[in-house]
Amino acid sequence: MDQKDLKAIIEQVLTEMNITSDAAAPAAAPAASCASCAVSAVEDGCIPDVTEVDIRKQYLVKNPEHGEEYAELKANAPCRLGIGKAGARYKTDPQLQFRAAHSAAQDAVFSDVDQAFVDGVNLFTVQTQCDSKDIYLTRPDLGRKLSDEGVATIKEKCKKNPTVQIYVADGLSSAAVSANIGDLLPAIMQGLQSYRIDVGTPFFVKYGRVGVMDQISELTGAEITCTLIGERPGLITAESMSAYIAYKATVGMPEARRTVVSNIHRNGTIPAEAGAHIAEIIKIMLERKASGTDLKL
Repeated sequence: MDQKDLKAIIEQVLTEMNITSDAAAPAAAPAASCASCAVSAVEDGCIPDVTEVDIRKQYLVKNPEHGEEYAELKANAPCRLGIGKAGARYKTDPQLQFRAAHSAAQDAVFSDVDQAFVDGVNLFTVQTQCDSKDIYLTRPDLGRKLSDEGVATIKEKCKKNPTVQIYVADGLSSAAVSANIGDLLPAIMQGLQSYRIDVGTPFFVKYGRVGVMDQISELTGAEITCTLIGERPGLITAESMSAYIAYKATVGMPEARRTVVSNIHRNGTIPAEAGAHIAEIIKIMLERKASGTDLKL
């Protein structure tokens, strides 16, 4: 394939993406120049970063009926609707966005939280009975039990019988931990402090499932246990986090005893706001001595 053919392909892609340029750029543009590409223009043969597109504002259907009304509805939720087609297939832009989102979700699941980040937010680390990411993904039961070393570390380092025990777990998204904990955890701690509620020693659980909170509750003797855990990534965001909170959690208790605050991320419930809400929920739990379906909020 010669340079002329490559140039023709680039022009076709740009036309499908509704992007115009005064002149097509050389196909052999240096890769380094792509880092500085503007979203609204093509420079040196690069196309805009598809991960920066707000799909709530992207409406690609040509000559639509009631297009303005549809676009207004779409702006309320990040759904992959109104993306148009090129013949029987998706257009290039939505297809690339879909593949980028899928790649981000895979990265979030299969990568580990950077230990430097955990140390930077002053959390010590314990591990479940999973000794690798593969074991974690294929043996959910082992992610609900702490290793013997983890049990000993919690007994040694954690405050005994706190009113509230908070910890962070990677869950199914390392990206969620890195993106949210820096704002979420301090917001919860500040909220509980304002309510004069006693809080235990926070820490990080590697390869943790939600159910490990039950063992942690029994080990620490906490009245309320709260885990901040990465959600299973989707194709809208790979950075969503949930908070599972339970009153007097015990090993083997039904899932219905957990209260959940979900969709904590920059395009959902922002971490600082979620932290204040979680602190308020914990206060109500202590007053009513209940959680999950027994708690009416």
